[in-house]
Amino acid sequence: MKLTKKSHSCVRLEKDGRTLVLDPGGFSEEDAALGADAILVTHEHPDHFDEFRLRAAMEDNPAARIWTLKSVAEKISSAFPGRVHTVGHGDTFTAAGFEIQVHGELHAVIHPDIPRITNVGFLVDGGKVFHPGDALTVPGHRVETLMLPVMAPWSKISEVIDYVREVRPQRAYDVHDAYLTDLARPIYDRQIGQLGGSEHLRLTSGDSAEV
Repeated sequence: MKLTKKSHSCVRLEKDGRTLVLDPGGFSEEDAALGADAILVTHEHPDHFDEFRLRAAMEDNPAARIWTLKSVAEKISSAFPGRVHTVGHGDTFTAAGFEIQVHGELHAVIHPDIPRITNVGFLVDGGKVFHPGDALTVPGHRVETLMLPVMAPWSKISEVIDYVREVRPQRAYDVHDAYLTDLARPIYDRQIGQLGGSEHLRLTSGDSAEV
């Protein structure tokens, strides 16, 4: 499987000539979802869900489908009848030849005064890749490649490190990294790499790896 990092939390997976895109939000490139056969969206925040990018991908490929939670599906499903599927924790489905399991229900706490929204994570092909969205969800399943939300208003680095320790992936690639400055990256790389207990890796936008 080929994994290509796009800006912030967007990831493209390619296998057997088909493409799955996760979280092509407003911080990702305008063409981040183009060419997708299937799109997964973890939650409604604009850095993960961008209607313009989804519409462009769905219009570019009339066979493309979206799988997401109810709050996002309600915003886009009327434009593409029968092509937007609502999923939740515990669901399993096949999207563009990828086997998907859904894990998690709520976004991480930003502040007690801010109501929590729904959030789901997607486990791909039996643990080849896990993208948790904006939550430190532990899928309770073997994970080879963890897409690690490395910096967010709702987290601190000790929580990120402990999350890697709990999931115990073979490797962790940074996502949710648009807030992380070049000055801070070496600090995060060193501390997560030394303390997380798993191989910690980073791809710049547009770079790919085999997973």
